[in-house]
Amino acid sequence: MTTGTDLLALDRQLCYALAVASRSVIGVYKPILEPLGLTHPQYLVMLALWEREPRSLGDLAAALRLEPATLSPLVKRLEAAGLVTRARSASDERQLAVQLTPEGRRLRDRAEQVPSQVVEALGVDVEELLELQARLTAIIGRIAPVPASAS
Repeated sequence: MTTGTDLLALDRQLCYALAVASRSVIGVYKPILEPLGLTHPQYLVMLALWEREPRSLGDLAAALRLEPATLSPLVKRLEAAGLVTRARSASDERQLAVQLTPEGRRLRDRAEQVPSQVVEALGVDVEELLELQARLTAIIGRIAPVPASAS
């Protein structure tokens, strides 16, 4: 039995709406990122490195809110593609420093077209997307603050 006030109705579940929205939006990225040779998770790694490099693997994992064991294969694939290098940090041998190659830095110029292509593909007003992103970021900040090492 479902009614308009059924708390267990599928269409009333935040987790359902977020899961469907997430899959749908990430699906829009796929054909846009393919010409760059990137998957969506690899694109996120590159975004973090375009903001700041070199970064330790731990710092990168914290910034992306991924487990290092999940991040490591992504970084290895980016390294195999010639976009990043991994090396022991000169200041701390225990740390693995990830940094962009010249090719990885050049890819940023092509990637600058991604946000506008995504907005166009979504067919949603930019202001609405910015408002949604700000609201989601605020919620994420309350439930899972960025670790100090990623700031």
